[in-house]
Order: sequence, then structure tokens, then C-alpha cells
Amino acid sequence: MGKFHDRILAFVCAIGLIVAAAGLAHAGPYEDALEKFTTDEFSDTAEAVTEVATSGSPLAAPLIAALQNGQLQFSAKDKKVFIKTADDKLIDAATGRPAEVAAPDDLDTVRVNNRLRGVIEAANGALTLMAPDPNQRYESAQSVFKSRDAAVLPAVEKALEAEKVARVKTVLNEARAAILLAADDTSAPDRIAAIEIIRARGDQDSLALLQGLPADLPADVRAAANAAVTAIERNLAIWSTVQNLWYGLSLGSVLLLAAIGLAITFGVMGVINMAHGEMVMLGAYTTYVVQDVIRTSYPGLFDFSLAFALPLAFLVAAIVGIIIERTVIRFLYGRPLETLLATWGISLVLMQAVRAVFGPTNKEVGNPSWMSGAFDLGGILITYNRMWIIVFTGIVFVALLAMLRFTRLGLEMRAVTQNRQMAAAVGIRTARIDALTFGLGSGIAGIAGVALSQIDNVSPNLGQGYIIDSFMVVVFGGVGNLWGTLVGALTLGIANKFLEPFAGAVLAKIAILVFIILFIQKRPRGMFALKGRAIEA
Repeated sequence: MGKFHDRILAFVCAIGLIVAAAGLAHAGPYEDALEKFTTDEFSDTAEAVTEVATSGSPLAAPLIAALQNGQLQFSAKDKKVFIKTADDKLIDAATGRPAEVAAPDDLDTVRVNNRLRGVIEAANGALTLMAPDPNQRYESAQSVFKSRDAAVLPAVEKALEAEKVARVKTVLNEARAAILLAADDTSAPDRIAAIEIIRARGDQDSLALLQGLPADLPADVRAAANAAVTAIERNLAIWSTVQNLWYGLSLGSVLLLAAIGLAITFGVMGVINMAHGEMVMLGAYTTYVVQDVIRTSYPGLFDFSLAFALPLAFLVAAIVGIIIERTVIRFLYGRPLETLLATWGISLVLMQAVRAVFGPTNKEVGNPSWMSGAFDLGGILITYNRMWIIVFTGIVFVALLAMLRFTRLGLEMRAVTQNRQMAAAVGIRTARIDALTFGLGSGIAGIAGVALSQIDNVSPNLGQGYIIDSFMVVVFGGVGNLWGTLVGALTLGIANKFLEPFAGAVLAKIAILVFIILFIQKRPRGMFALKGRAIEA
């Protein structure tokens, strides 16, 4: 019986040795890298991070995340690495399971410095190069391009072999080229090929990479790099011009939206309406109220909030405008300076009323999901909110032109504009047309406030930022001429954006104002003067 027991014990020990040997045989790069975390040396930690990231182990991502968050701990005595959880429990980094032993006495946190943070970022990029989501792979490849960590090169090449999505494959090629350019042992032909790939990318990161190449490169490599730098700088200058044109078009559309209502009240009626900005402000606050109701009662309808706000803003501003015209303005026709003083006083009253109701602080107006975010178009960045405002401005402009051209109200408005006495003689009720015209201009200012609430702060002073620019647009384009208002808004918007990089925002506005003053001296009626018997007289 004793001999049988000895044989059983020997058999169990043999099995244990076999299992242990099998465990050692299956120990891979991930397990081999863990011991380097226990030396408490930054250089060893950097090597360990890179080896873990390229090991292919499913435990690599949580370990790198723990290191980044200061939750990776080690025992130098036991040569063990642990992940500390939020509830102070330890996870064995080698197995991914809760630690089976008590916390070692010498447990300490793995230290991280600035260089290691860069290595960690590169490791995170390498970990997601094979992610199932193509957008995640794309962002990962972009991170590798910026880090240019040579240790990630095998992972990049492995991802390149498996990648099927064209845009992701392009960025992976660019990341590989950036790594080869940064490496010291890359051959001259490989460097030149990498330079051509970076040149094709052509953005600021590419320019910085090529300009940062060492000066002791071979002559042919240096020549290729210099040619690529020149080509990229030329390409970036062209795209910078296009970007300024886009910014100018965006600013011009905002100016047009703010000024188009004023073109009616000032141009058609001759009323210097200093309260026009407050009509814009009322439209913005109407948007705030609509969104506040939707947030509290119907959150699922938030993406449709602007559809509800637009007609309400038009009605609120139009009704306020008609009340102002019927109670104040109609007694001051033909006396422009007095309308200026009266409407300035009204603007102060409206601002104080809004402060009393809503308070003096800015109000939160959110962007619907379809107006949030941005996308790249060639070498320029286009934000969705600006793009939709340009589209909306075009729709408002065309609708207003159609109304003036094809409706009875538009016909009567044009008749009163050209010759008020003759219009009254043929039976047009000029007082009614005056009220409706002022209401229309104010209503359009209200829907301008809806759009401006998506790009500006909603506060009692919102309208004050646009009233002067609106008057400049109307006077420059031609008083009462909508096409002149369009051309004037776009011209001033584009000119302002091209002047800002050289003169700054304040000096650019001053230069535009001086230009308009000189222009009006030469053409007092603006670019497109309104024609009619009354005006010509």
C-alpha cells in the first residue's frame, strides 16, 4: 500500500511539472513584458508598454489603460504586476483575474513621465489598429502618424495587410511612412518613397514632419524633402485662401440674415430703426423658450425645436414690430433723426424688459444633432451649423424676393416705395402697408435671431453686436435694394475675413468702416441705387 501511494504521488508531481512546463511554453510577449514594469525604470517601462501593445494579448488594453490612469501597481520583490480597481481590489495583470494572494508589502504604483505619456499614446494607437470599427482604426492610425513610434511599425504593417477600407489604408500608409522617416536606419530609397507619401497627405502635420528632418540626410533625400515642403506650403496657401473664402461667405450670410429685415424697414420706409437688433434678440429668446419647454416636457422632439421656433420667432418679432409702428413710428415718417432717437429708446426698453424677465446672463440654446459637428472638405473644415445657416439664409432671401415679386402685398410695397402719393391715389392703403412692411422686416429679424442663437450667445445684448454691421451692409449695398444687400453682405464678410489675419479683428472692422465712408462719398446711394419717381425727384 505504501509503494502504491508513493507511485501516485510521483505521478501527480510529474503531471504538475508537465503543466508548469506547458504554462512556461505558452508564456508569450505579454507575459515576458510584465516583469519590466517591476524595475521602476522609465526606460524599462517604455519597452514594456511597447511590447504589451504589440503582443496581441486581450489583456493589453486594460493594462495600458490602468497605466495611463495611475492604477498599475507592481511588487519588486515578487516580480508581479497588478491593476488596482476603483474599490481597491487587485487584479493580477498576468491572468486578468482577481489576485489570489494578499497585497504585497512593497506594492507601489508604476511611475509615468512625459516621454512615457507619448509612448502610451502610441501604444493606444497600436492597440486599436485592428479594431472592428473603421472609424476607430482611422483615428488610431492618425495617432500613430503623430507619435511616429518605431516600435509600433510591426503592428502598422500587420494592420495594413488586413485593412480593406480605402481611407483607413491610406492613413496607415501615411503612419508607416512617418515612422520610416523618423527612424535612423531607413535607407535612402525608402525615405524618398516615404516623403512622397507624406507630400501627398499635404497638411500641417506633414509639413512639420518634413521640416523637422535632420540636416545630415543624403543629398537626394534632402532634395526630395525640400521639394515636398515647397509643394505642401503652396498647397496650404491655396487651401488657406479657400478657407478664408468659406469663413467670409459664412460671415456674409450672417450679416445678410441680420440686415435683410433692416433693408425693408430702412430702405423701403426710410425709418432708421435702432431697435432692429432687439428684434433679432427677441427671435433668439423665442428659440430659448421653445427649447426650454421641449427639454422639460418633450425631450424626444429636441431635434425639431428650430422647426417650432422659426414661425413663433417670426410672429413674436412681427407683432412687436407692428405695435412699435402703430404706436410710435407712424407719427414720425419723414423725420429720420427723430425715428433714430425714438427707436433707440425703444431698444433700451426692450433690452431692460428681457433682463427683467430672463435675467442678464447668457441663456443656453443647443444645437440639434443635425447642426452639430463638422467635416473636412479637401483642406478646409466646414461646421454643420454654419453650413445650414448659409442654406437657411439663401432660402429666406429667395422667399422674400418671391414674396415681393409675386404677391399682392409685395406689389403694393413696391408701389408705395416708388411713389407713395400715386399709390394712395389708386386706392392702396399706405398706412396698412407701412404696418405690414415694418412687421415683415421685424419678423425676418426674428427668424435671423433663431439662426444666430446657434452660433452666438443669447443675451439681452445680442442685437447690439449686429445693428451697426446691418446698417453698413444696407447702406453699402444700396438702400432698399435686396440684391444690393446680398452683394454688400458677402463683400463685407469676405473682405473682413481676408483682412483679419493681417490687421486683427478690430483694425479689420475699422478698415471696413473707413472704406464704406469713402465709398459713400463717391456713391451716396450705394452700389445698387433704388430707382423710382419719388426718389429721382
